[in-house]
Amino acid sequence: MKKPIVNMFEAPLMPWKKGRNFEAGLARLGTEIGAEQLGAQYHVVPAGKTAFPRHAHHKNEEMFIVISGTGEYRAGDEVWPVKAGDVIGAPAGDGSSAHQMRNTSDEDLKYLVVSTRHDPDVVEYPDSGKFAVASMIPRETGMLGARIAYVGKKENSLDYWDGEDTGETE
Repeated sequence: MKKPIVNMFEAPLMPWKKGRNFEAGLARLGTEIGAEQLGAQYHVVPAGKTAFPRHAHHKNEEMFIVISGTGEYRAGDEVWPVKAGDVIGAPAGDGSSAHQMRNTSDEDLKYLVVSTRHDPDVVEYPDSGKFAVASMIPRETGMLGARIAYVGKKENSLDYWDGEDTGETE
């Protein structure tokens, strides 16, 4: 039997960085303990950064448990300060409930993220007007390794019949 225990503080952190705004060390924990229906990650976010763009999962809930540091949690149009010991819920929803955790302090913000793993998932990013769709999402890589994945904007959508032989002459 695979050991169902992992210490999040000893787990290797995968570097995650894009530009000046997005940066974190991420450790996948759910996969390591053999979880099938729950995802778990340990995030270490440097001062002044955020790990991910503000987003909302249509099918998956997330829960954040702040371990150390301080920051702010934005959900919808509201912003709340967060500190060690805070437990934060991010229910599934549309772009109006999009959420984001940001480190507003001079020290690392460390938190545990636990989520459901409903597949497929649709994620809205209201600040950039894009969405992501992913299906057949592997536990080991998450949405980035999905068998079917698409990131786009609604205005670039194709007509349902685009490219199909409908038998009509045009």
